[in-house]
Amino acid sequence: MDIVLIYSLAATLFISLLSLVGVFAFMISDKFEKKISLFFVAFSTGALLGGAFLHLLPESIHNPASLEPYLYLLLGIIIFYLLERLLKWHHCHDDGGCEVHTFTYMSLIGDGIHNFIDGLVIVSAFSVSFEVGLATTIAVASHEIPQELGDFFVLVHGGFSKIKALLWNFASAATAIFGAVVGYLLINSVENITSLVLPLAAGGFIYISMSDLIPELHKENSLKKSFAYFMIFIIGLAFMYVTKIAFE
Repeated sequence: MDIVLIYSLAATLFISLLSLVGVFAFMISDKFEKKISLFFVAFSTGALLGGAFLHLLPESIHNPASLEPYLYLLLGIIIFYLLERLLKWHHCHDDGGCEVHTFTYMSLIGDGIHNFIDGLVIVSAFSVSFEVGLATTIAVASHEIPQELGDFFVLVHGGFSKIKALLWNFASAATAIFGAVVGYLLINSVENITSLVLPLAAGGFIYISMSDLIPELHKENSLKKSFAYFMIFIIGLAFMYVTKIAFE
């Protein structure tokens, strides 16, 4: 087996295992979990928007004059809109209610695409050199821990049990391994793949955060708590900005 593929598989397996950080939620009571879940939803909202505008979209723009990335961005929003409509019809049309909010499935899909892209990026980096691959892995891991914890609580807040949230969050994260394999097999076409998938994922992140997660935060009537959620949201944005500039 090629050493680039071995390094890439090891790196993406490590990244995937970080999604299991949600196991710490099993150590807290359900009452305390309900108190803090919206804080993680707020952080995840900021992280999704920051990831879209500060990480994914800039990486997809090679020619500032080209409309192509923005068209793919809009296509991503449209796809996620239609996907959510389909999910709501399939799960909620019988009695008008949903035990599990559709944004949980949307979050898993969006995060799965994001992690697939991470796999493509990591294998591309290791194909340059071990040092570049290691630096890229560290850069990805630096924002995965808090983001994966936020994703976990988004799933729990949306109606998943802790065990189901943990397993599905790991499954979504494991698409990074698939991304590494696909990237290795199509190493010469990785740039073309990412130029399409990056803005699509960005559109999905924007849709999920603006259409689903922010409305969840607006359900809070307490001015004090709403301000606290807003500050956590800003921290999520700031965190993605710091991880962006720190590894440039």
